[in-house]
Amino acid sequence: MTTPKYRTVRSNATALALVLLATRGFIHAAETENKEPPASWIDPDTGHRVMRLTGEPGSASFYFTDNGYTPDGKQLVYTTPAGIAVLVLATGRSRQVVPAPARPVVVGRKTPTVYYTKPTTDPLFTALWSTNVDTGETRKLVDLPRRGSVTTINADETLAAGTDIEGDASAGGNYDGLAAPATRSLDQPSNKVQMMAVRLAARLPMTMFTVNLRTGQTKTLLQSTDWLNHLQFSPTDPSLLMYCHEGVKVQVDRIWTIRTDGSNNTLVHKRSIQMEGVGHEWWSRDGRTIWYDINIGRQTHTDGDKDYPTYTRALVGFVGGYNVENGERIRYHYQPEEWSIHFNSSPDGALFCGDGGRSPGSHWIYLFRPERVQDEKMLGDDLTRLGAFHPERLVNMAKHNYKLEPNVTFTPDAKWVIFRSNMFGPTYVFAVEVAKADGR
Repeated sequence: MTTPKYRTVRSNATALALVLLATRGFIHAAETENKEPPASWIDPDTGHRVMRLTGEPGSASFYFTDNGYTPDGKQLVYTTPAGIAVLVLATGRSRQVVPAPARPVVVGRKTPTVYYTKPTTDPLFTALWSTNVDTGETRKLVDLPRRGSVTTINADETLAAGTDIEGDASAGGNYDGLAAPATRSLDQPSNKVQMMAVRLAARLPMTMFTVNLRTGQTKTLLQSTDWLNHLQFSPTDPSLLMYCHEGVKVQVDRIWTIRTDGSNNTLVHKRSIQMEGVGHEWWSRDGRTIWYDINIGRQTHTDGDKDYPTYTRALVGFVGGYNVENGERIRYHYQPEEWSIHFNSSPDGALFCGDGGRSPGSHWIYLFRPERVQDEKMLGDDLTRLGAFHPERLVNMAKHNYKLEPNVTFTPDAKWVIFRSNMFGPTYVFAVEVAKADGR
């Protein structure tokens, strides 16, 4: 078998290895007309080093819940207009591993395998494939059900899970994975809330299913006319699946878990306050905690930017956590201007990050240090614990158009936050160092 051929992402810039090892100094790469964006700079507003990881215009990291790192933590898989590529974090070199059209699902937790779907000759059907990014071994795993999509692979890489829609499904737009994998835009539509409300009201019959990756056998887990979405297997428990009842957040009890044998279909968070909405849930790396954003109350403002002149902001915001092992709950409070489209947590759970939002004052990549409130006099059983986020701004995103969601993730060593951005026009993948450039 031939050795995989890598290419250097930035021919005129220092390799990523130098940036990962450096604790002092910084690299400047001036942005001039008709030249690619800078490879590295120190954000003057935050003092943090930012690195452009990819060289292909239109390249993007995965959605924030979809694992893009190989199990050894050394490589990052990402998308390009030409297909799916892999980046070696220690050298900054990349190579294509899957040609387009291909839509990534996740990178395996057990093996360095990227799972993805490809269109078939019938536009209503797709097939699930896998490619080992080290060896290049590629396999077609299974043809998916009509209008079916797969969005997650379990911890031991024996099962995939997805949904399909019965009937015409035209009311679902592109929110049910019906668009062709190679053509679906990364940008969010301006009328997303309206589209979600229409889709929720359509009550389309849906089936949630698993696929045995060894035999190809498909098994039904749940049938519903609720909108089932955002399936995420636990990163450690192969039989535990999280999913959501999708829709406008204040209209649904969103977060649920279910076992792969169809048992223990459990609501994680029940709304209890008027105008309470939860969403954008994700697993902690150890599989013990489900984290999610909690917004309570809404205020509408008309002082936004040209792309979003009118926006809503929550009166109160928390990042909530639910321990699936013992049922313990906690809420970390954040200020309204610190709201992010997506939050995420470091592999050890010691840090959180956020990708900011469209409203004025929120255009930042954030780092959050959580602090729990200590109250030895607390009385009562099953009380939700409280805490607060201490924010630090990492990247000024004022030039980023938030029609593209940055989708922040921590690198496996928690030293960098990865995100995608169009701040220079085309989309690229960037990394910002958690430590400041002066080593603090």
